[in-house]
Amino acid sequence: MSMTLPDAIIDVWNVETFDAELRGKLDAYADLIRDYMSTDRRQWLEREASDHTGAYPENAFASMFIRVKEYIVMPLMELRTIRAWHYTRMTDREVEIIRSDGIYPSSLANFRARLDAEVEAGSFSAEIADKLFADSPYQSDQRASRSGKFWAVSYPHSVDDGGVELLVESWGGEAAYFWQQDESLQTILKRIGRARVLEVAIPLSYSRHAYDAAQAVVAAYGRMLGCVPDSGGFDLYTTQPLPAQNVLAVHSEGDPSFAMMARGYPPSFVEHDD
Repeated sequence: MSMTLPDAIIDVWNVETFDAELRGKLDAYADLIRDYMSTDRRQWLEREASDHTGAYPENAFASMFIRVKEYIVMPLMELRTIRAWHYTRMTDREVEIIRSDGIYPSSLANFRARLDAEVEAGSFSAEIADKLFADSPYQSDQRASRSGKFWAVSYPHSVDDGGVELLVESWGGEAAYFWQQDESLQTILKRIGRARVLEVAIPLSYSRHAYDAAQAVVAAYGRMLGCVPDSGGFDLYTTQPLPAQNVLAVHSEGDPSFAMMARGYPPSFVEHDD
């Protein structure tokens, strides 16, 4: 499994990371983007100040704005690689494995292998491993929808954010804890490994999220123009393995960067409450 990383990895929130071709296309439609977003914001504020009984006004710039996003920006994003963030709980040994072998999408077989490795390491008994395996959402009609994906987010979140808190609190991810009702097993899962944030490079050609990425970079560009768009953050997954070189960093509980995630790390990230 090998892949050469591009010279530039895009942060979808940071216009300064956009390559010349992408930035050039956005610059070419700057007036349209500004006009659409300014109109959208004004209409929203006017409606919020109203009794909400009237029809929502039509944005005259909407049609062309959507065309630019879908037919100009989205095809560009399909060819690009973005920086993303995966929240999890892992042992030091598991971190060493992804640093050397890369990351593979989730599967029932991978979950079984992780359980067996923890039995060998003495984290819990074979009986407990079998119980966790039997209770997993993978042992249901959710298997197809959960398998073959490695999930991440396009914006970093602070580690105490409610959306990621459970992911860093319990080992094994949702495959282990999602349906687990046994409090003693929940306690065991919380004692294994350390909370981690994986900083990864994800080629959008490995995912189905080029549209979301296009929306995010247009939002970032609009914010640079002085507009107030939606934040642009989104969840994404890759269906392909990521080589070790795509693991840009592993931020572990106890590291300064872990505590500062989304609140000073990375330095370029600013959270917007739009």
